[in-house]
Amino acid sequence: MYLVRHGEPDYGRVDEQGLPGAAADSAPLTAAGVKQAEALADLLSGIGATYLVSSPYTRALQSAAIIGHRLALGVRVDYDLRDWLPDNTGRRGVADVRAAQAEFTAYAGEWPDGIERRWEPRSRLRERALAALARHTALTSGPVLAITHSAVIEALTGATGTAHGGHEYYRYDPAE
Repeated sequence: MYLVRHGEPDYGRVDEQGLPGAAADSAPLTAAGVKQAEALADLLSGIGATYLVSSPYTRALQSAAIIGHRLALGVRVDYDLRDWLPDNTGRRGVADVRAAQAEFTAYAGEWPDGIERRWEPRSRLRERALAALARHTALTSGPVLAITHSAVIEALTGATGTAHGGHEYYRYDPAE
């Protein structure tokens, strides 16, 4: 299992159009993000991947389309590989996201004892991502590429700071 972070997104295009909150999930890649996805496809061409699955967010789908085209792999989409959810009300603005990120960091990714927050705790993120990996690894015997987000990669591997267009190898064991 190779967990791949999407290329660099262009949130400026979303902001220019005045699209709030969840519309940020539709941000496309920048020109640099496209080049990152192309370079990653070249880098991963030798692993013999047999399966590619992506988050449904535009930045991940665009990265997956580039990688899939170069590696002759179809792209499957799994909603559970989406990014961390900073506000489950769907009414988030930039300030709300930043506040949720700060609180997420302050509490090491988990809600304080007995106090629910609007943001998704790391344990739930990990649980849904593991469920997605289980569904997809069961469908192939070869290496899987999962195009996703840094929060998902961190929740699964503990690796922090995966760069746009970066990747981490993850040994998925359904018995664990």
